[in-house]
Amino acid sequence: MNIAVVGTGYVGLVTGTCFAETGNKVVCVDIDAEKVDKMRAGEVPIYEPHLDVLFDRNIRQGRLTFTTSLEEAVENAEVIFLALPTPPGEDGSADLSYIIRVSRQLGQMIKNYKVVVDKSTVPVGTAEKVRETISEMTDIEFDVVSNPEFLREGFAVDDFMKPDRVVIGVESERAKEVMERLYKPFVRQGNPLIIMDEKSAELTKYAANAFLATKITFMNEIANFCEKVGADVDKVRLGIGSDTRIGKRFLFPGIGYGGSCFPKDVLALQRSGREENYEFQVLNSVIAVNDRQKTILVDKVKRFFEYNLKGKKLALWGLAFKPDTDDIREAPALYMINQLIAEGVEIKAYDPEAMPNVQKMMGDKITYADDAYDALDGADALMIATEWGVFRTPDFELIREKLSAPIIFDGRNLYDISQMSDLGFYYESIGREVVNPILE
Repeated sequence: MNIAVVGTGYVGLVTGTCFAETGNKVVCVDIDAEKVDKMRAGEVPIYEPHLDVLFDRNIRQGRLTFTTSLEEAVENAEVIFLALPTPPGEDGSADLSYIIRVSRQLGQMIKNYKVVVDKSTVPVGTAEKVRETISEMTDIEFDVVSNPEFLREGFAVDDFMKPDRVVIGVESERAKEVMERLYKPFVRQGNPLIIMDEKSAELTKYAANAFLATKITFMNEIANFCEKVGADVDKVRLGIGSDTRIGKRFLFPGIGYGGSCFPKDVLALQRSGREENYEFQVLNSVIAVNDRQKTILVDKVKRFFEYNLKGKKLALWGLAFKPDTDDIREAPALYMINQLIAEGVEIKAYDPEAMPNVQKMMGDKITYADDAYDALDGADALMIATEWGVFRTPDFELIREKLSAPIIFDGRNLYDISQMSDLGFYYESIGREVVNPILE
């Protein structure tokens, strides 16, 4: 099948590459000429495990190509995926201007039947708007489909190639048959391909992300309460996660959710509700709690240093919003950095992948380490913001040697409480007892 993917951000690039991997001929479109040139040369513009192997193979075998010309991409395409940004506006609503603009262009270009697919995360009613926009520009027959993505950064290739489910919102039987044929290689193991109306498909994506954000936030609330009453959130997590009605996933406490999806989608659903005179009370609380949670580790540092951080030097491990990605959108680390800088703190940070992106944003406001241990030299304490695998079993003796004092503030609960006590570290995490060898 001939496929066009408009937009080569995270979703578009993974979508295009994975469709090419199953034998389709895919043309990816982007307005950034420099980015297109680099992709043509085999350079993957994002960090995502295993994507580079598929990317390289499909370029070499001629199934994956790139262009800046929308008209060139859609000329022979049977299916056109819109994988365009829908950033939040000032009021939290999703900005559909990119999607509407491209839809208008498509209406002027298509010369035969096409299936236009909303792959971007969009509010309820967007498929209808896309259909109306294209219809204003052409009398050629076409269909619009809602096909939300459910990709986890760090696992996106596996999620696409072996999806839990594929959701397709469609009206016409013709478009339904096209989409079923396209996705057949991905659901051979029996995972469901769920057909529904467009509005339900659009809402499914928002509902899924809002629920997961709520689950994370609830666990963070429990962790904060554990600190008040002397309970251990790790034990509580195991106790409730064994209940199959609740499940084990998304119950790890920490310093809040970030990234490109949860913050944006929760805000957009909240705003969509208000447009219909419906107030999502649960989501209001989720947003408020998560905003506070992002800097809860800074509060712990302030208390420890008796609210006098001016001139302190802190090491920071982790800048990406989660491990196995270079994505720093809404990363808790950035919120912490801004607060600490305002307090007069010097920060030296290390992240395996995200440092170039932070440097583009923050410049020389912080220092960037060559490796995890380089960040520690002479620091008054270590803060951990991202649970990269490389941070899980460090050389604690080297950490002790390099820090001016053995003090760790862990926002991801990486280390065992009893081990830290045996090693003689001052150790604060989330929802667990404070290890204080001075008091012990």
